[in-house]
Amino acid sequence: MSNKLSSGAETVSWDLTDLYDGMDDPHLNADLDACDTEADALDAAYRGRIATLTADEVAELIRRYESLMETAHKVGSFASLNWTQDTQDPARGALLQRVTERGSRLEQKLVFLELELATIPDETVVVWLADPAVAHWKHWLDTVRIYHPYLLSESEEKILSEKAVTGRNAWDRFFDEVHGAARYEFDGESLMRDQLLTNLYSPDRDRRQRAAEVATEGLNALQRTTTYVFNTVLADKASDDRLRGYASWISARNLGNQVDDATVEALVEAVTSRYDLVARYYRLKARLLGVEELFEYDRYAPLPAADHFYTWDEARDLVLTSYGRFHPRMAEIAGWFFERGWIDAPPRPGKMGGAFSAGTVPSVHPYILLNFDGRSRDVMTLAHELGHGVHQKLSGGQGMLQMHTPLTSAETASVFGEMLVFQAMMANENDPAVRLAMLTAKIEDSFATAFRQISMNRFENAIHTARREEGELTTERISQLWMETQRAMFGDSVTLTDGYGIWWSYIHHFIGVPGYVYAYAFGELLVLALYARYQESPDGFADAYIEMLSKGGSDWPHAIVKPLGVDLTDPAFWGEGLRILEGLVEEAEALAAAQ
Repeated sequence: MSNKLSSGAETVSWDLTDLYDGMDDPHLNADLDACDTEADALDAAYRGRIATLTADEVAELIRRYESLMETAHKVGSFASLNWTQDTQDPARGALLQRVTERGSRLEQKLVFLELELATIPDETVVVWLADPAVAHWKHWLDTVRIYHPYLLSESEEKILSEKAVTGRNAWDRFFDEVHGAARYEFDGESLMRDQLLTNLYSPDRDRRQRAAEVATEGLNALQRTTTYVFNTVLADKASDDRLRGYASWISARNLGNQVDDATVEALVEAVTSRYDLVARYYRLKARLLGVEELFEYDRYAPLPAADHFYTWDEARDLVLTSYGRFHPRMAEIAGWFFERGWIDAPPRPGKMGGAFSAGTVPSVHPYILLNFDGRSRDVMTLAHELGHGVHQKLSGGQGMLQMHTPLTSAETASVFGEMLVFQAMMANENDPAVRLAMLTAKIEDSFATAFRQISMNRFENAIHTARREEGELTTERISQLWMETQRAMFGDSVTLTDGYGIWWSYIHHFIGVPGYVYAYAFGELLVLALYARYQESPDGFADAYIEMLSKGGSDWPHAIVKPLGVDLTDPAFWGEGLRILEGLVEEAEALAAAQ
C-alpha cells in the first residue's frame, strides 16, 4: 500500500483549448488544408524568381511564409501535447502520426523557398536588408543561409523529408512509447520509470539500492529493443551527415545551436579538465553520509536536514515570490501558467516522463509538462520550466520565425530561474545543517547539468564514432562506452555497479535530439557567470535581462548576451562558471567542517 503524500498537484492539468477544442475539432483539418493551399500559392507565385524580388516583395513573401508556419506549428503543437498526456492512447498516437505526415508533405512543398533564399548572392541580400521592410528578419535569413554548403537538391531534400516520417521520426516516437508503457514493480506497486527513480532521492539507502536494481532489471528487459533503436538512429544520422558533407557527427547540431565547433570544443575541454571537482565533491558526500564507499545510487541521497515535502501551493508561491523579487514582469508571466491552465503537473500512467516547456506559437502561449511529486527537486524543476515558459512568452513578440532560440541560449532563462529560487531558499534558512543540505542538493543539480551532461556528450561522441567505424553495436559495447565516459567523470569517488552499464538506454535526448546535451552545460556555466554579474552590479541588470529574453532568436547568442557583460567568444569564459562551482564545493566543505 502506498503512503505517498498528496501534493495538491493531482488535479493540475493543462487546458489545450487555446490551441484546439479537441481531437475532433474541425479547425484541425481546416488549418492543415489551408496550409497546403497557401504552400501551393507560394510555389506558384515565387518559385524560381525569389532572387529577382524587390525588398517589399520579399517582405510580403516572408510574412506569408511566417503566417503559414504559425498555423502549421499550432496544429503540430496540439497533436504533440495531446499525445504526451497519454502516449498509450491509439487515437492520440494516430492524430500525431497524421499531423506528422501532413507536416512532412507541407515541408516538401516549401523546400524550394529556403533553398532559393540560401543560394541568393550576398549582394542581393544586402540590398534587401537595407530596407526596413525586411530588416526585422535579418537573423532568420542569416540562419537559413548558413546551411547553404550542406543543402542537397530540391528533389533530394523532399525524399529525405518524406522518408523521415517512417524513419527516424518513427523510431523516436516508438522509443518514447516503449519506455512510456514500461512498468516497474517496486514494494507492491506498479510504477512508471520516473516514479521509480524518485526513490534514488530517498534517505533510506536500502530503498535507493533496491530501486536502482529494479530499474536496471527493467532496462535490461528492454535492451534488445532499445539497442536496435539506438543503432538505427545512429546509422541514420551518419547517413545524413555523409550526404550533406558535415565534418563530424556534432557539426549539424552546432550549426543549429548557432555556435562554431571551436566554441563547443572549448566548452568540452574546460569541463572535462575540471572533473577533479566531481571527485572532490563526492568524497565529501561519502563523508557526510557516513559511508565507506559511495555507489551510483547514493549520489542524490539527501542529507537528513533536507527531508522536506512541498505542496503544489508552496512550490508555486516559492517560485513566484523568487521571480517577483528579481523582476515583477517575470512573476506576472509565470503566474499566468498557474492561473490560466498552462501546466500539466501530476504523474499519470501513460503520460510522458520528465518535464518540458513547449513554446507552441506566438499567437497562443507556452505549455509546461511536469511530473510533480512534492520533493525539492520538483520545485527546482518547476522553477526551471517556468524560466523556459517566461522566455518563450516574451520572445513571442519576435514572430514565429525568430521566437525560438537555439538550444544553447534556450537553457539560460531556465537555469537562471532555478538560481533565483535556490538563492531565495538559502536566504530564508538560518540552520547550518539545513543550509548544508540545500547547498549539497544545489551542487548535485549543477554538477548534473554541467559535468554529467558533458560526460554524456563524451558518450555520444563515443557511440557515434563507434557506430561509423565498427558498424552495428551490441548492447555490451554501448554499455562499455557508457561506463568509460562515466568513470572518467567520477574517478574513484563513486563505485559504479555493473548494472549501471545499461542506464544509457532510457535517455531520450540521445534519440530525439542527438548532440543536445552539451547545451545544458553551456546554459549552466553561462548562467553562473550572469548571476555573478547580477550580484556584483544589480542596478539595471534585471531590466537588461528581460530585454535579452525578449529578443528570442532574433540575433546570434553571443550578441544577445553581450549587453549583460558576457563574451561567449572568449575560450576562457567557461572557466568563470567552473570557478563558481568550485566555490560552492568549498562552501560545502566549510559548512561540513563547522558541524
